[in-house]
Amino acid sequence: MWFVEQAKLSELEDLSALLAILFSQESEFTPNLELQCKGLEMILEEPSMGTIFVLKSEAKIVGMVTLLWSISTALGGKVAWLEDMIVKPAYQHKGGGSLLLSAAITHAKASHCKRITLLTDTDNINAQTFYKRLGFTHSSMSAMRFLMV
Repeated sequence: MWFVEQAKLSELEDLSALLAILFSQESEFTPNLELQCKGLEMILEEPSMGTIFVLKSEAKIVGMVTLLWSISTALGGKVAWLEDMIVKPAYQHKGGGSLLLSAAITHAKASHCKRITLLTDTDNINAQTFYKRLGFTHSSMSAMRFLMV
């Protein structure tokens, strides 16, 4: 029923629609099709930036997750930021999200990644419970931002 594969540039419209769902749920973001397409295109056209995975059900994209690559001087190697994890609401709580995230983790391990970091809204208990179930733990670090927009 479910399968996961790397996203293709031809799937940009479907990926943007998923981000619109995600960003309408998050307190710090607002859906913006033009900006979302621009960011997705940058990742899809430059694999050294990251990898986007899609969850499909009967060849239809129903979820996505992104790994963005970086280097940790503390760990002396490649690390990833997990971004844009979303499964369409009608497909949630059926195992697809776990399959999608597990595929991303497997890919990160195969890429010799030493850590995956993610951010969630502090009040998004469902997401935090989901990530904990798959092995993520809370960090004592606190996220801060300096927006240049």
